[in-house]
Amino acid sequence: MITSVKNPKIKEVRALQSRTKTRREAGVFVVEGVRLAEEAVAAGWHTQLCLYTSELSPRGLDLVRSLSDSKAPVELVAEHVMKSVSDTQSPQGILLVMEQQVLPLPEHPELLLVLDRMQDPGNAGTLIRSAAAAGFDAVFLTEGSVDGFSPKVLRAGMGAHFRMPVLTAPTIEIVELCQLHGLLLWSASVDAGQIYTDANLRAPLAIVIGGEAHGVGEPLHDSSNLVHIPMPGGGESLNAAAAGAVLIFEVVRQRSQK
Repeated sequence: MITSVKNPKIKEVRALQSRTKTRREAGVFVVEGVRLAEEAVAAGWHTQLCLYTSELSPRGLDLVRSLSDSKAPVELVAEHVMKSVSDTQSPQGILLVMEQQVLPLPEHPELLLVLDRMQDPGNAGTLIRSAAAAGFDAVFLTEGSVDGFSPKVLRAGMGAHFRMPVLTAPTIEIVELCQLHGLLLWSASVDAGQIYTDANLRAPLAIVIGGEAHGVGEPLHDSSNLVHIPMPGGGESLNAAAAGAVLIFEVVRQRSQK
């Protein structure tokens, strides 16, 4: 059992939790909680390390046994050690360090979600989850956005990362990809462009949602058609995750009526 917070493995996990650069250089990320860990393992993502506590639920212990049987490194840790590496207020007693995979894009993608300079991890994760639920082909985050595999984004994504490509790329590469595959860019605006229900969202497309502070940046804005969501009740704008979900499922609604 690991009982010291100064253990080298514990220090490494703590760095992975808090530093995007460390995660990217190592090519790994951290998953916490029984359900998310189950999703990652079921999807076939490789576990580099499993930490668990003696208070873990029977369901969680079943997962630990399965990982141990598959020869994954498994370590029992003291409760205070788990709390020291956890990114949550109430750790569930299991944490996995996973090797990051790059899920392939379809040969002919038709539906993409682009998060442009999005900083809020909860909004980013919620939109990734919404895109996966709606059957989108991939989510792209532009440079300057939150790390798509940060702990809070992963939790908000609820396993969507393991079923759909979540990629970070320069804006120009995203624009070029859309042009290559004939995808129309539709950028969310506060009050400019077409009303979202009037826009024709049936063709192959990429929905662009800007960051909370500055909206969609010029390169994507200038390459896009604009669409907005009317707000009869007033208010400056919708939360980015709410606005994105409205547009994502308007795409689903329109395409179901082809």
